[in-house]
Amino acid sequence: MRRPLPTDAEAREILSRRRTRPASRPAAKAGRALQGLIKELDARFGRGASALEPRWTEIVGERLARVTRPQKLSKGRGGAGGTLELRVAGPAALLVQHQSEEILQRVNLFLGAGSVDKLRIAQGPVKPPVGLAPPVRTGTAPRPLPAHQEAELKASVADAPDPLKDPLERLGRAVMSDPTKGRERAGE
Repeated sequence: MRRPLPTDAEAREILSRRRTRPASRPAAKAGRALQGLIKELDARFGRGASALEPRWTEIVGERLARVTRPQKLSKGRGGAGGTLELRVAGPAALLVQHQSEEILQRVNLFLGAGSVDKLRIAQGPVKPPVGLAPPVRTGTAPRPLPAHQEAELKASVADAPDPLKDPLERLGRAVMSDPTKGRERAGE
């Protein structure tokens, strides 16, 4: 058998006898809740390589920024300076190795004295920096050769295998069109 619903007066009386739970406060914002933990971790481990990335061009200069990226920053033990691992484009590794002291000085100027003592170089591909324009090629196309020199060049590469003929002709044109190289070759 169904129970009849209470009337409006009975419903008010039932609700007035029951205690209601007070409205809960909204949760704290995540940033504020984690602020203490973040400060503690920052004090213990310091800033990582991601702190260097946005200012890398300013720290090392445009030339090195094109061929290097900060990859990892590890803190030293016992308060000693840490190690900065750089990703370096293969051919530039020797240049970076020779400039390592200067790079360490610049990084320590940014992070604070004694933050980094060692530089570790890892060779690999490096993405071009976001804010830099691509390098400008300074070379221009070689000037055309006179007809007799062009004929000599074609005759000199005639016996070369087919895949090498075109590259050899381009190289020959570039060498023969540069007057300074021609004089050096002739001993003038």
